[in-house]
Amino acid sequence: MTAPVHARLDICRPLVPGRGVARVPHLEAFLPEAEAIDRGGSRNDRTDAVMGWGHKPTARRARTLAADNGLPYIALEDGFLRSIGLGEAGAPGLSLVADDLGIYYDAKGPSRIEALLEDGGWQTPELLARAEAAMARIVETGLGKTNSAPPLDPAALPASGKRRILVVDQTLGDASIELGLASTRHFARMLEAAKRDEPEAEIIVRRHPAMAAGLKSGCIPDAALAGVALLDADARAADIIAAVDAVYCVTSLMGFEALMHGKPVRCFGMPFYAGWGATQDEASCERRTATRSTVEIFAAAYLLYSRYVDPISGEPTTLEATIDRLLQWRELADENTGHFAALGFRPWKRAAVRNALSAPRASVRFHGSTHNAARDAEAKNGRILLWAGKEDETLRHDLGRANLPVWRMEDGFLRSRGLGSDFHLPASIVLDDQGIYFDRHARSRLETILETADFTPELTARAAELRETLVAAGLSKYNVGRAPELAAPQGKELLLVVGQVEDDRSIERGTSDIATNRGLLEAVRADHPGAHIAYKPHPDVETGNRRGTVETDVTDELANSVARNTNIAALIAAADGLATMTSLAGFEALMRGKRVYTYGGPFYAGWGLTEDRLQFDRRTRRLSLDELVAGTMILYPRYIHPPTGLPCTPEEIVDWLANDARDPGHKRLRWLRALWNSVSGAAPVRY
Repeated sequence: MTAPVHARLDICRPLVPGRGVARVPHLEAFLPEAEAIDRGGSRNDRTDAVMGWGHKPTARRARTLAADNGLPYIALEDGFLRSIGLGEAGAPGLSLVADDLGIYYDAKGPSRIEALLEDGGWQTPELLARAEAAMARIVETGLGKTNSAPPLDPAALPASGKRRILVVDQTLGDASIELGLASTRHFARMLEAAKRDEPEAEIIVRRHPAMAAGLKSGCIPDAALAGVALLDADARAADIIAAVDAVYCVTSLMGFEALMHGKPVRCFGMPFYAGWGATQDEASCERRTATRSTVEIFAAAYLLYSRYVDPISGEPTTLEATIDRLLQWRELADENTGHFAALGFRPWKRAAVRNALSAPRASVRFHGSTHNAARDAEAKNGRILLWAGKEDETLRHDLGRANLPVWRMEDGFLRSRGLGSDFHLPASIVLDDQGIYFDRHARSRLETILETADFTPELTARAAELRETLVAAGLSKYNVGRAPELAAPQGKELLLVVGQVEDDRSIERGTSDIATNRGLLEAVRADHPGAHIAYKPHPDVETGNRRGTVETDVTDELANSVARNTNIAALIAAADGLATMTSLAGFEALMRGKRVYTYGGPFYAGWGLTEDRLQFDRRTRRLSLDELVAGTMILYPRYIHPPTGLPCTPEEIVDWLANDARDPGHKRLRWLRALWNSVSGAAPVRY
């Protein structure tokens, strides 16, 4: 639905004199009304407004410039569903509000949101139904503004059998207090009222964790805290609200979040959601005469007043899509929580690792020895993070002796446009807390997913669409090589045999009696004497970066042709079937409807989709192709959008590889750029 005209600004050409606002990502997308945005400098003849960040002290110059020139001042602020983490820590914002009448937390004057709620006329059944559904989802998932806090530890609020009243303190100097028609005195009054009016209840004072840490001061005086329970733990607001019966606040957004959860809210100031009859108010605002429900206030604040931009595409988006993105990011942030002592990572790859592990409550430190990594992990109650390709028998033994949690990382299955050995950073990685997908000797997280996951119709339909898009775009892991010239004589099966890097860990841990490219060719020729065999060397071997060369006289004897420097996706499309030890090309061939013969133990073997030389006793489930794709491409990997360094979906990586990915230049320059990112402030990108 298109928002009513008074929810938006007039067409304008604003000046942004401050550097902070000028650096807001996707500012033009947040402000489609702006014909152009002039950054920095001074007013010119075309300037018809000035923009700044709300009523912050840093916006004084912008406000003064607007007043001195008789121009409207447009106040920008973060929206109510902003990010995973704080803006001060670099977390990119997904929502914004723009207000040329005032700003939502300033009750001393009108604002766009106040005008929306006072004037009404926009409340269609469709919009309110959409608001109710979105509000219910936010309540169900516990999303909030910055989403950096962990779930509430049940021990922090043990069951007492009493009615519970939550009293919300705020940090001293919060601009919303004075602008919300309150002062620090109102906090003491609020606590006194709670004690007086709820004498039988347990009074819980929620203080900001920064107060408990001594980094900031609160507004409730210490002398007033006698006889109440203090809740200083960093925890999600939704979890705290769910554990109480009513909420007392001054101007905190937590009050509106409590309204969304259906809790009674008593306000001692005048936040944007007060004065409309949804709260019990101790203050008043004569401009607010209408009566509005919580759903109407939500619709005005989250659907009409707030603006949303997708951080990957940089285009305007919806509240619902923003909820999806924040939930995906929060899940990753929760998984990343804790300390990683990283081992086996080359310096040029560390920027990508930091991005993959970025989270408000995560940290990573790189080490050159198992001893140092183990000592670091033990000291910080963390885990060792290992680049799985570096794990030889000696390292495996040392890690076992350390008796610490070990997570393994490897490149994902849609990696890049270019080889890792040529310093192309990965667009996807896998992070495995059980093993690693190419090790057939032990269970991996991928094997557990494929054996036990609930593959819903929605998930398999998504996997089918992803598979079809990927195949139509001709994508593979590295996306290198030219189109092949490949054909078999009439009536002969064209069988593609893919070579591998022979000193790769996937060969060591994934094969049995056949562990060389020559051995693979000999076995395939013996099993398929009448086939036209085309041999494809691994691109890392062709460039001379890795081991695995097969002598020309051997390929002349065992293969009918050799496909050098060719694109694997195009080769698979031309072939009738594919034979491999453990190569990912076998999975890519399955996605393209080809027969696949495995001579080792790749992750996609043993599920009833391939013809296998080995047995897989742990793999008892029979999978459909799209269940395999769902587990392998959607549930197991993590995807990192290369232009932004932000987590994204597999569909977005397919789109990027198909349409936007470019060769970033000379191999040495790629190495220098990646190395610089590993030691500079360019990484990680926080979310």
